[in-house]
Amino acid sequence: MAEVIVVGGGVGGMAAALLLARDGHDVRVYERLPRLGGKLAEHRRDGFTFSIGPSLLTLPGLFLDLGVPLDLLELDELCRYRFADGSVLRTYRDPERTAAQVDALAPGEGRGWRAYHRWAERCLDASMRSFFAGPLPEPVAEPSRPRPGDLLAVAPGRTLHGLSGRFFRDARLRQYVDRYATYAGSNPYRAPAALGCVPAIEHGDGGWYVRGGLPRLADALAASLGKAGVEIHLETEITEVVAGAERVGGVRTAGGEVVRADIVIVNADAACLYGRLLPDRARLRRIARLGLSSSALLLLAAVEGRTEGMPHHSVVFSADYRREFGDIFDRRRPPEDPTVYIACPAVHDPAQAPPGAESWSMLVNVPAGDPGRWPMPPRAYAELVLDRLADRGYDLSGRLRFLDLLTPADLRDRYGASAIYGGAYGGPFAPFLRPGNRGPRRGLYLVGGSVHPGGGLPLVAMGARIVAALVRRDLLRSTRRTGKARG
Repeated sequence: MAEVIVVGGGVGGMAAALLLARDGHDVRVYERLPRLGGKLAEHRRDGFTFSIGPSLLTLPGLFLDLGVPLDLLELDELCRYRFADGSVLRTYRDPERTAAQVDALAPGEGRGWRAYHRWAERCLDASMRSFFAGPLPEPVAEPSRPRPGDLLAVAPGRTLHGLSGRFFRDARLRQYVDRYATYAGSNPYRAPAALGCVPAIEHGDGGWYVRGGLPRLADALAASLGKAGVEIHLETEITEVVAGAERVGGVRTAGGEVVRADIVIVNADAACLYGRLLPDRARLRRIARLGLSSSALLLLAAVEGRTEGMPHHSVVFSADYRREFGDIFDRRRPPEDPTVYIACPAVHDPAQAPPGAESWSMLVNVPAGDPGRWPMPPRAYAELVLDRLADRGYDLSGRLRFLDLLTPADLRDRYGASAIYGGAYGGPFAPFLRPGNRGPRRGLYLVGGSVHPGGGLPLVAMGARIVAALVRRDLLRSTRRTGKARG
C-alpha cells in the first residue's frame, strides 16, 4: 500500500482521501485553515449563520455512495427568478410544472422549454459517458463509453447564449438559460453550450438542502475521514511539493519539515501548484491563457423580521446581461447593474437565524483580482447593490441588523486565489483545456474546482473518483512493471 498526502482539505481532497483510505492506503491530509471544507464554509455572527460557499446540493448520491451520512431536504421550488421588468419565473423540481410557469411568463414558450430540457438530458447523458467519465483524453474505470453521437449532443461550437436563442424567443428566458454560465464563473456569450445541461441535473435528480446548512456536508466528510483512519493536519501550510525529475517524493511544510510520500494529491488552485508549490512556467502560461473565472462579492445580511413569500433561492436579474458580463470580463470592474443571487435558508431551516429574523447570503459576480482597483470601494459598491435590490422589490431599508462583506481579496487570503473556479470557460473547447488530473511527475495528481472536470460540489466529487481511479491504475501498472523486472 502507498503513502498518500493530500494537500488541501476541500471537498475534492477529502473525497479523494476517503476513497484511497478505504483502498487501504496510508493517507494524510494537510490543510492550511483551522477547518476542513475549503470554500464549503460558513460565517457566524450574533446567532446568524451564513453559507459563504455552495448553498444548493445536486447529485447528492455522489456523496451518499461514499457512505457520508447527510440529513437532506429536497426543495420543491428550486429557484425564483425576478427580471428587471418585475416579472417572475418560478422553477420547480417537476419539469412539467416549470414548463407551465414558462408558459405563464411567456405564452407559447413552454414548448421551447420542454425541447430545451430534452436537449439538456441528452447533453448530460453524453457528458457522463465522456467528459465526466475520466481524465482527459480518455475515460478510465467507467463501464460506459462515449458513443459516436455524443459530440453532437453537446452542441459543439455553439455558445450558451447561442443555445438559449435556439430554444427561446423571449429575452427573459434567454437570460434564464445564460445564467448557467455563472455556475462555472464564465461569460455566457463565450462559454460552451454544454453548460446548459444543468437543468437536467436540477430537474432530474433534484435540488437539495443539507439541514443545518451545506457546510454540514464538509463536517460529515471530515467525520468519515476520521473513521477511515485518515491523519488530519490542520493549520499546516505546505510550501513545496518535493519532486525529482521523474516523480514526487513528498511535501515540505512551512515549518521546514519534509514529509515523504509515494503519492501527492494537490487540492489547491492549479495556478498555486505550478506557480509556487512545484513551479512550472509552461503550465502556468497555459493556465493564464484560459483567463480567470469570475470572483464574488458576498453580502451577508442579518435581516430583521420574516419576508412573506420569500423562497429559499432567488435570482434578481440585471436589465442588460451583455453589459453586465462586459463589465466583469472585459472592463474588469463590478457591474453597474448587477444580477444578485440570494439564499435565505431560514425558509426551511429557521435555526439559521434568531427567532423572527433571516440570514441572507447574497452573491454578486465580480472580476477576480484586487478590489482596490474597483471604481469604488467594496462597502460603497455593496450599498449600490442594496439600492438595485430595493428598486426590484427587495428593499431591506430599516431591516438590517448588520451587513458583513466577503470580497475577492478575502477569498484570495483564505484560499490562495480570488477566482472561484480557476480558469474561465472562454470558448467552445475550453472545458478540454483545463489543467488535467495527472501532474507532470509520477505520483502527482490534481483535484478540485480549478482542474478537470470543473468546479461545484458534484464535479469536484467526480474529480475525486477520477483521481482515485488513476491512482489505482498507476499503482497496478507499477506493480506489474516491478514484477516483470524481478522475473
